[in-house]
Amino acid sequence: MKNILVPVGSSKNALSHLQYAVDFAEAFNAKLFVVQVYNVYTKAGTMIKVDQIIERESKAFLKDLISQIDTKGVEVIIKTLKGKLIDTLELACKAADVDLVLIEPRTNSIKEEVYLGKTSGKIIKQMDVPALIVPEGYAFVPAKTILMAVKSAIIKKKDALNPLKEIQKNFKSVVNLLLVKTPFYNKGDFDVIDDLSALVTNTTKTENATTFQGVLEHFQVNSPDMLCVVRRKRGFFIKKWEKNEILKKDFSSSVPVLVLSGLK
Repeated sequence: MKNILVPVGSSKNALSHLQYAVDFAEAFNAKLFVVQVYNVYTKAGTMIKVDQIIERESKAFLKDLISQIDTKGVEVIIKTLKGKLIDTLELACKAADVDLVLIEPRTNSIKEEVYLGKTSGKIIKQMDVPALIVPEGYAFVPAKTILMAVKSAIIKKKDALNPLKEIQKNFKSVVNLLLVKTPFYNKGDFDVIDDLSALVTNTTKTENATTFQGVLEHFQVNSPDMLCVVRRKRGFFIKKWEKNEILKKDFSSSVPVLVLSGLK
């Protein structure tokens, strides 16, 4: 894991999130790309574009944030990017060969009942890049125990397990696999591929209405430092897939959530 990207919004949690990102990057000797995406605007009734002003202010904002944290010798690269959020971030990830995107649950939202705000929700649901959702105010600790919860162990995308492999190797983590049998269970869903089996220490099977309910049932027993789920078009965040915003009553986590990209 050599390149990590951190999109920054205007939340009060930005400093804490950036410090976590630096600490995480330091553990992997990785480069950190701190970015802010803005759209192009033209002032009504004039020919004056204000995007240059926005770009300048955005750069100043990012530089000020970075000046307030301990970068610990990590190479931090600041970028302000113009364009649509998802398209622009995906282009940036390809250009910088990004291995992981670190996001905070609410980059802009201030509503307490929200777990994932609209911006973070878009990134998780629409970007085909592995992501780590870091709880607000969460201080970095090595993930010694990881609970991976899936309703199907079938992972078709090549290299989908790479982020989990690297985290497990770097932190010498114990990975506990939770196979959740839901009403959508298909024969073969619990056939664990060799790549995943090699990472797993313990496997538990459970039957619940959703994967999240399985996590709730087994979370305390496992007491994980990190939760791992697989991003599928109809997967872990199925209940609110149609909406980018996810409420805490539908899902929340007190530990970082690693979202693997399991799509074809």
